[in-house]
Amino acid sequence: MTSHDRQDTAGPADHRNDFLGATTLGHTGRMGEFDDATQVADDGSTEIRDGWDIGGNANGGYLMALAASGMRRVAGRPDPITVTAHYLSPGRPGPAAVEGEVVKAGKRFTTVTGRLVSAGRPVIQVLGAFGDLGAVPGAGSDAAAVRGIDDVVVVHGAPPDLPPPDQCVRRERGQGNVPVPMVDRIDIRLHPDHTGWLRDERAGVGEMAGWCSFVDGRPFDTLSLLLVADVLPPAVFGLPVPAGWVPTVELTVHVRARPAPGPLRCVFRTRFVHGGMFEEDGQLWDSDGTLVALSRQLALLPR
Repeated sequence: MTSHDRQDTAGPADHRNDFLGATTLGHTGRMGEFDDATQVADDGSTEIRDGWDIGGNANGGYLMALAASGMRRVAGRPDPITVTAHYLSPGRPGPAAVEGEVVKAGKRFTTVTGRLVSAGRPVIQVLGAFGDLGAVPGAGSDAAAVRGIDDVVVVHGAPPDLPPPDQCVRRERGQGNVPVPMVDRIDIRLHPDHTGWLRDERAGVGEMAGWCSFVDGRPFDTLSLLLVADVLPPAVFGLPVPAGWVPTVELTVHVRARPAPGPLRCVFRTRFVHGGMFEEDGQLWDSDGTLVALSRQLALLPR
């Protein structure tokens, strides 16, 4: 990974590498499978791990999280705040590299441009802003005013209304037309009303909602929200289309808060399907009922 001169005249920089030695651990105190699968060395070398795929192609959210794992090291800030990825070629298991360069380092955010490269070709091109969602906003004489603004909360929405996880339908790797090995690592429980596609039935509503948690008990953090933004079956499966592989063209994730321990409630919706493409808007809510991430992606209809 490379970066421009990162002297940040706009704010202090001594905190930047504090998080680099701290790994998010599961409930056992050991590194989780997601941590292992998103490790990036200081020189940017990494690996696209097997088992995080759909039909042999690495999941788009996993690829984004892998790239962001390296890019946040370049930024020197722990939390992805907004990340946009353009998908250029399928990600297949094997050696890879994350390249990153600082565009701007400011008081609150550091913006990094980067890409994930594998087998001599770019897999995704990424632009991300990174910050510290655990830091107290504001510093200096205007700190009180800044904190006052950040205390304003207006939420016109709520978590999806889901039955308890044990009353939902667990996603299995053999469901649909394409195998989904990544469900061996992330537990997805779908709302029963959104599973008609498993029986070749369609409700005519472009919506998919469910619970998510890591199989190994690892708690969610802001990096793993990038993965979850793309793990549920596509919302378009509720419409008259085949339940096949859906290639992502572009994915943007806005991280709004660090999630509380526990499963996530997720809902994804699509409204405009034409020209062989569709958009999908997602909401991720934590166990405290806090909106922790929003997403939007443009994807091709199932192949």
